[in-house]
Amino acid sequence: MLRNYLKIAIRTLWRSKGYAAINVVGLSVAFCVCTFLFLMVYRQLTFDSFHQDGDRIFQVYRFLNEPEKADRSGSMPMPLTPALKADYPEIAAATRLLTGGSLIEYKGKYVDKNISYTDADFLQVFSFPMLKGNRTMALRDLSNLVISESTAKAVFGNEDPIGKALLLGNEGSQKQYIVSGVVADAPDNSSVRYDVIARIENTPTYRNSRDQWDAFSHNVYVKVAPNVDQATLENRLKPFAQTYLSGDLEKLKKQGAKPDERGDLVAIRLQKLANVHFDRDISGSGAPIAVVYALLGIAFFILLIACINFINLSIARSFTRAREVGVRKSLGALKKQLFVQIWSESALICLVGFLIGSLMAYLLIPVFNAQFNAKISLASLLRPGVIGGILAMFLLVTLAAGGYPSWQMAKFNAVDVLKGKITMKRPGFLRNSLIVTQFTISCLLTCCTIFALQQVGYLRSRPLGFEKEQVISIPVGNKYSGRQLIQRLRNKLTNDPTVLGISGSGVNLGRGKDGSTSRSMLGFTYKEKEISTDWLLVDYDYLKTLNIQLLAGREFNPAYPADSLDRVIITESMARQIGEKNPVGKFFQTDTAGTKYQIIGLIPDYHLYSLQQEKKPITMHLSHSEPISYIFVRVTPQSLNTSMGKLRGIWGEIAPGAEFTGSFLDENIDAWYRNEDSMAQVFSFASGIAILLSCLGLFAVALMAIEQRTKEIGVRKVLGASIPGIVLLLSRDFVKLVLIALAIATPLTWFLMNQWLAEYPYRIDISIWVFVLVGGAAVLIALATVSFHSIKAALVNPVKSLRSE
Repeated sequence: MLRNYLKIAIRTLWRSKGYAAINVVGLSVAFCVCTFLFLMVYRQLTFDSFHQDGDRIFQVYRFLNEPEKADRSGSMPMPLTPALKADYPEIAAATRLLTGGSLIEYKGKYVDKNISYTDADFLQVFSFPMLKGNRTMALRDLSNLVISESTAKAVFGNEDPIGKALLLGNEGSQKQYIVSGVVADAPDNSSVRYDVIARIENTPTYRNSRDQWDAFSHNVYVKVAPNVDQATLENRLKPFAQTYLSGDLEKLKKQGAKPDERGDLVAIRLQKLANVHFDRDISGSGAPIAVVYALLGIAFFILLIACINFINLSIARSFTRAREVGVRKSLGALKKQLFVQIWSESALICLVGFLIGSLMAYLLIPVFNAQFNAKISLASLLRPGVIGGILAMFLLVTLAAGGYPSWQMAKFNAVDVLKGKITMKRPGFLRNSLIVTQFTISCLLTCCTIFALQQVGYLRSRPLGFEKEQVISIPVGNKYSGRQLIQRLRNKLTNDPTVLGISGSGVNLGRGKDGSTSRSMLGFTYKEKEISTDWLLVDYDYLKTLNIQLLAGREFNPAYPADSLDRVIITESMARQIGEKNPVGKFFQTDTAGTKYQIIGLIPDYHLYSLQQEKKPITMHLSHSEPISYIFVRVTPQSLNTSMGKLRGIWGEIAPGAEFTGSFLDENIDAWYRNEDSMAQVFSFASGIAILLSCLGLFAVALMAIEQRTKEIGVRKVLGASIPGIVLLLSRDFVKLVLIALAIATPLTWFLMNQWLAEYPYRIDISIWVFVLVGGAAVLIALATVSFHSIKAALVNPVKSLRSE
């Protein structure tokens, strides 16, 4: 019987090749795109899920209920971790994590790597696989190092690294360590990254900061004992926060801050490790969970559109097969047998579409990764969870899209069918609702895409307060002193007319090829006001190189030796914060026993960091002891094509053995918005697929609907109806559905995009013209799709139409 069902299904589909082809194409494209999007979502939702006892691991964060809004920060003071372990026995293990770059030397070989400074508990909190060494003892000694598998290969090659001595640090400040373990590289979906793991006591600033509760510099992770409740532990941490963060508590009270709903002004709280990746307040990176759910929603929408096409086509086609069903029933076929027979045709189409879609996804993953920076892998397709999800998707589509039309056709009354009482003179509510749903989704995605592209364009075009064009940014690395390299570069390029300025800074502008970013904030009291500012290390000619205008005072000058000791330049917002209209010449101290700084210059506010964050007050200072990490070189417009190659050659002379990773500053600025770019591209791709599938479904439904009105068209033409009139008559019902879809999509898009844009301090206004343009385009596309059949039907000779059955 099953073989007979299958044989009949194949024959039936072969007779209706157009119907079958439309459904197979629609389903295969939908399955392919949904597989891509599901893999992206799966990667995001499985971040940090590979650790043993992951439900017991938390990141510690600081909560301040400031008057304007609550502030949450993952940056912690040095003495916090030892105090937590001493005061709370329910914390089984705790580790600090501070990341910095360093040069590794072994037998004359130099490798630049990131160093993760941690505590001995690091390998007890996290379960990264230990390849060599003892997990418990590997970090017990301050001179021990644990290195990643890739670092071991880069430094030692095929040698056994255990017990080998390495030198870490820049020339003149190197320290010897012994390799005590090798740990597997962190997976791609890990929030914690490392090349080399060392004890945090080895950091240069540890001695000064180990007892400072007001210096926030690193992240803290804890692993609690089994059966410890998060809410209970957070409640027990309240007196701890009030004791050790009393300075923050007093400041908030002076500002008139009110406790939150949990009764806290200041608190130490815990974030589950599984949620750290999505919490940008405390992690500083990662994708917002709303974007992940948006991707999941897009995948669902595309699959829904494909299912709607399938259902609409099946229902429309059911009326052309009504007589067949009536004959089968009159010959004794049972409703169950008819359902299985018709559903087997649907299942066959779904199976072919699923297999083609899965094959397309497998072959196109490298292309998708390259286009959208998705980082999904072919191996992900073979994971049990992914395979289960894809099979569930297939079964759901087969049952929903194929089962409903089959059930409807099996219900036809044989007598009514054979008497010709089953017709499709008026389109059903279900068909109309499904078409409206399709175009609502398509309009929604299209509007969201346009707004996302506008927002990214706005972020990129908004003035930053400095000139990003014609500037090359060069990361210094760890092998040489940045200050020495700047001087050598100036000596080489002093008489070069193509070079307009050379300077340096402790912070890059944008995201360069080294991929790193850093920030130094300073808080102090000035005339009983709480001041917070970016504390920016710069070199001479910084303002000149970036074309930042001086509003008052002067720039740093080598002719004034005190400039490198106690002179600063501030921005306008910093001047407003300290309450000085004419700040040049004024003095302030960051602490009562510290240096007394004099303001020598005033400049406009500018964006030191991405426009995803509000620009903060900036205080610039010089220092001969702090390291310059980035060199900036401004060149003439005429030399842009040759300047990078010239600098690469000079770099080889002044920094032999150090890699040159220079990049143009405008490219670095663009890299700030890579996530927004990827999101906009995914939305563009998804909306294009959604529109394509919607039009494909509308095309097929219109064809079958017009075929059923062939005789009506003939009668109208005989009675004098014009071709434009007939085309309008056949098209207007579909156009009405598109207009209804637009009316539903507009408020939905308005709400969703307002929610998304609220995350940006600098954002576009939602324009009504976008909805007008999208609506007009949707109507035109629907008209073009339906008119093809309408015009073709209207041009047919009415004699042929009236003869047809």
